[in-house]
Amino acid sequence: MTAINSTTAPTVLVAIDISKHRHEILISVPGKQRRRRLTIRNALEDFERLRELLAAYSLPVRVGFEATGNYHRSLAHHLGRSGFELKLVSSVALARTREALHNSWDKNDPKDAQVILHMLEIGAVQFFHDPLAAGTNDIQELSKTHEIVSRSKTELWHRILTHYLPLYFPEAERFHRSSRTDWFLAFLERFPSPHMITALSQEVFIEAAWDVVGRKVSKERLLSDIYATAAGSVGLPVHPDSDAVRMFRLVLAEGRSLVRQRDEIEARAVELLSDHADYRLLTSIPGIGPINAMTILAEAGDLRRFGHHRQFLKFCGMDLATVQSGMFRGQSRISKYGNARLRRTLWMAGQTAVLKRTNSFRDKFERYISQDRHNPHLRRKAYTAVAAKMARTVHAVIKHGEPYRPFFEGASPGGRTPLFRAVEA
Repeated sequence: MTAINSTTAPTVLVAIDISKHRHEILISVPGKQRRRRLTIRNALEDFERLRELLAAYSLPVRVGFEATGNYHRSLAHHLGRSGFELKLVSSVALARTREALHNSWDKNDPKDAQVILHMLEIGAVQFFHDPLAAGTNDIQELSKTHEIVSRSKTELWHRILTHYLPLYFPEAERFHRSSRTDWFLAFLERFPSPHMITALSQEVFIEAAWDVVGRKVSKERLLSDIYATAAGSVGLPVHPDSDAVRMFRLVLAEGRSLVRQRDEIEARAVELLSDHADYRLLTSIPGIGPINAMTILAEAGDLRRFGHHRQFLKFCGMDLATVQSGMFRGQSRISKYGNARLRRTLWMAGQTAVLKRTNSFRDKFERYISQDRHNPHLRRKAYTAVAAKMARTVHAVIKHGEPYRPFFEGASPGGRTPLFRAVEA
């Protein structure tokens, strides 16, 4: 939250309640008790009318609004380009303030504009960073589209595993090793049913499938194993020209298309960011590859704006929170009030880092679980501590402008970090 100094010059305060088709606006002008209310459409001519109205006051203008999907981005960019100060209002803070001011849980657009104006007056607002103005819009779109494509591919793959393979070729699942590869989907698209395999001789099948499975070690042995498995398959004997097979191939073609889209996005991300100084610093950290680095840059922007790593931890939702009342004090846990995509990325990067041989992340993880290596609760807390360490390391390498240097931390007397220091250690 930002605080507004009472000694600053008189400022026009503008509260905007954002919606899809129109925006409710409440304007407070210094020296005037009556507030001005107006409604504008989500159209360029209305944006210009609002800009001219605010500029006519010849005073500094501070605009506050709540993020509403992506509907606020166009208006915010237009006002920011006009030189007005932009402030973001937290949705949670807005709801709590509305309930406190009106002693009711009901809401409407004019009421929300009043509450936003009140939060502007008391300084309970946040900074708004326009991705287009900050130069991170392309990175954000690449990152978000990559996540959409990856989620779609995962959903489609689960559909194949739980519906199509159990019906037509249940034994084929064991030949699938990685979701990063395209050969398995290409093979199923060519041979969706084991009966289509056994209709050929083994030699003819190997020759037909040789180029489909790509570059493999012991390719002939793999294809021979597939042929033997198909001979004993319990899959349904569907006709090769049936609609069932057509639908299966349709889904497989969609999966292959998603793989190509994902690979194209990843290649473009590397091409776009290869000369980015912060990108090179981030990829020097174990567990952070091109996609994780791109997600961090897309979600966090310039990490130098966080003066201390605790501010970055809070932005990620990895700061410690404790429920305490009277004599009761609950267990300290991470708050999870922050950027969920950034928190998930750091968690995944930490899980990858602990699998590598020599780095401080693995050392921390091993010391944390040394008392009971097979305790799932302890391992989960260890992963949380490693993810928090990953966040601190990310902030440090960007802030100091130096790549990651592997080192080992000194072990604590008990062989692990105490729970209440898990995130800060």
